[in-house]
Amino acid sequence: MYSKAEASQLRQAFWTAFGQYMAPVLSAEGLATNWINYKTGVKGIAFKLHADNRRARISIELTPPDAGVRELFFEQFLALKTLLHETLGEEWSWEADAVNEHHQPLSRIYKELAPANLFNRDDWPALISFFKPRLIALDAFWSGAQYAFEELREW
Repeated sequence: MYSKAEASQLRQAFWTAFGQYMAPVLSAEGLATNWINYKTGVKGIAFKLHADNRRARISIELTPPDAGVRELFFEQFLALKTLLHETLGEEWSWEADAVNEHHQPLSRIYKELAPANLFNRDDWPALISFFKPRLIALDAFWSGAQYAFEELREW
């Protein structure tokens, strides 16, 4: 068991290492990218990376507070499901109605790796190998798919 300070330090060390590992990788459009805090450019659509002592998850989170708008976003992603899965090279899980760690409603499209433990440095290569290709594939998908969300950009 780790103290809060130790856990925070390990979390920070992992995400710093991952950020440094990804820094030389350019986006699908050939630009330098902040991979850990990836900006989709559409309010309410975020690519999230999460790891704890049990699992790792990469997700597309749809967070508009209005349930109707969130449903429109989710339906738009459903229309692009085949393209998304082809670009990712695998199928992901889809949740129209979920909640985040703060109990706020969202829709989520995600892939998990379990077991995985962020607090075990021996697991870091597996975590990086899990996140890296999926994040790069998400970026490749988003470089074209973002235009399907133009009308929803300013909900």
